[in-house]
Amino acid sequence: EVRLVDSGGGLVQAGGSLRLSCAASGFTFDGYAIGWFRQAPGKEREEVSCISSTDGRTNYADSVKGRFTISSDKSENSVYLEMNSLKPEDTAFYYCAAGGDAFMCRSLEVWGQGALVTVSS
Repeated sequence: EVRLVDSGGGLVQAGGSLRLSCAASGFTFDGYAIGWFRQAPGKEREEVSCISSTDGRTNYADSVKGRFTISSDKSENSVYLEMNSLKPEDTAFYYCAAGGDAFMCRSLEVWGQGALVTVSS
C-alpha cells in the first residue's frame, strides 16, 4: 500500500526545537517532491516547506525561513523537518505529503496522518 507515516510531534517551550520525520512505504521518493504542511484551529492549511527528490531544491514559507530546515535521506526513504526557535504561533497539526517532482508540492497525491506540535509560551 502506498502511504506516508509522519512522526515526531510533541510539546515544547517557546525557543525550543523539534524534529519531524516522514517515512514512505509502497513507493520511493525518486521523482517526487515531499512537503510539510500545517493547519491550526480556525485557519486554512498552509505549506511550510518542500523539497525535490531530483535536485534537492527547497521552498520555505516566509514565516519559517531561517528557523526550519527540510532534508531527505534516500537510503531511509524519509524526509525530515528540523524546527528551531519555535514560537507559540507555530502550534498546529503538521502533515507531510508527496506529489510530482515538477510541481514542487503544488500537486499532491499522498498524505501522512499528521503530528501535533504544541509550543507553549
